[in-house]
Amino acid sequence: MTTQAPAANTIAENLVNTAASESQETLTKHDEHTDQASATAINTMQSGDPDLELMDKTQRVPIEVAGAQLVAAFNKTPYLTFNQMEMRFEDDTIRCYLDARRELVGNTHFNILHGGVAATMLDSIAGIVAMLELYRRDQGTLIEQHKKMARLATVDLRVDYLAPGRGKQYIASAEVIRMGRKGCTMRMEMVNDEGKSIAMGIATFAY
Repeated sequence: MTTQAPAANTIAENLVNTAASESQETLTKHDEHTDQASATAINTMQSGDPDLELMDKTQRVPIEVAGAQLVAAFNKTPYLTFNQMEMRFEDDTIRCYLDARRELVGNTHFNILHGGVAATMLDSIAGIVAMLELYRRDQGTLIEQHKKMARLATVDLRVDYLAPGRGKQYIASAEVIRMGRKGCTMRMEMVNDEGKSIAMGIATFAY
């Protein structure tokens, strides 16, 4: 089982912290509050100080702020850092980007991306998009949403490889098929920089 919630306590805490501290003036420009959210997420993660008292507040932040905080948190995790994968919040959702590198080649004869890299991208993007959707749909209290993000973990992952992994860059995206009280099902796709589908997947998560 793959846990999908890096520093989940910190992620949910950031969402509340930002809502309590940012002024309405800061929220008037998208780039301003996106930059501030990213900085807040990184600083809080580095501090490692889970102040649970803040979690009982009910203020919410714009979805782009929540997305920026999730992206900042995921991009600081050791595994994504090691693989040099980068999450980006754009067009009201999150995508995962990975530049092609020699170390990621699985078939050296044909210079093809290792299938495990594609699976990692699909699993990771599905998890973070599921978290964002939990927050976007605003079901239950903020504390309940935090608990779901903290527990979110992969219970099933199917990957279909559609074409050899060739390209200069790979981009993974995800969407919700079904989101229930205790789990969700996600559909994912990875394409190369030319828009060619390399792999697709279906994942089930429990929370």
